Amino acid sequence: MKLWSAFVVSMIMMAPVMQVNAQNYPCSKSMGGVSHCQNGKFVCNNGKISQSKKVCS
Repeated sequence: MKLWSAFVVSMIMMAPVMQVNAQNYPCSKSMGGVSHCQNGKFVCNNGKISQSKKVCS
């Protein structure tokens, strides 16, 4: 029971961290991640250019 409780508590504590990472990463969610960089902009795996304000090199 203690092991299960520790697991549940750790997952609850990790949830906000995982959510923040998803919001701050270019090409997240349905875009499929970053494919490459083109002219300082992130190109996503689905072929679209990310709307991120970050500049890649």
